[in-house]
Amino acid sequence: MNTEPVHIGFDNIIAMNRVLAILSPKQQPTKRLAQEAKNKGMLIDATHARKAKAAIVLDTGHIILSAISAEAITKRLAASRGECDSKSGAEDEEKYEL
Repeated sequence: MNTEPVHIGFDNIIAMNRVLAILSPKQQPTKRLAQEAKNKGMLIDATHARKAKAAIVLDTGHIILSAISAEAITKRLAASRGECDSKSGAEDEEKYEL
């Protein structure tokens, strides 16, 4: 099994092969999942006292709260895999042309 480490902010790294879903923590069902995980001792708060922007559900039943968005996490995963969509690549080129 290949482990793909991805940085989720504040020097925290997760193994993407263990991730089942990345959810928005703003929705009530996700808040309930996080509260249940906290009660069971299965919640990992990786926000460093900042607002949670993503809730990452692992195959072990753990839930990780991250201070960076799900979109940013998926972009970091794509970058580590060497994938790049045309829009973000064009934006990067414009930044470096100045």
